[in-house]
Amino acid sequence: MSVRVLIADDQALVRSGFRKLLESESEIEVVAEAADASASRPVRSSAVTKRLIERFALDRSSPVVNDRRLRDLTPRELEVTKLLAQGLSNSEIARELSLSNATVKTHVARILMKLELRDRVQIVVLAYESGLVNTAKL
Repeated sequence: MSVRVLIADDQALVRSGFRKLLESESEIEVVAEAADASASRPVRSSAVTKRLIERFALDRSSPVVNDRRLRDLTPRELEVTKLLAQGLSNSEIARELSLSNATVKTHVARILMKLELRDRVQIVVLAYESGLVNTAKL
């Protein structure tokens, strides 16, 4: 039995990342993509994102590899990275760490710059591949 999925997000890179993750599963078929640029916010919920990430992380068979780039992150940036990897949105991270949304956005931008990554999906993948996030803790 195949599960058919529609990916909806205002960012093409995010849609592309989810497509790659989902297409790696033989029982999942991505049937379409849609953007919500007029509202300028994602259509998916953070709960769905978290479940997708958990599923991806549990199915990974690649060995854990430490990444030297993570040493360049501040302790707060590491906290934000871990929460991103758990599928939390900026506002959820802000609540969790008692920060403003603007501060979280700044941390995410600095993480992307320091790690030389394009988007949040790449942060999540690096967090799992490097062993920064342990799937048993989810």
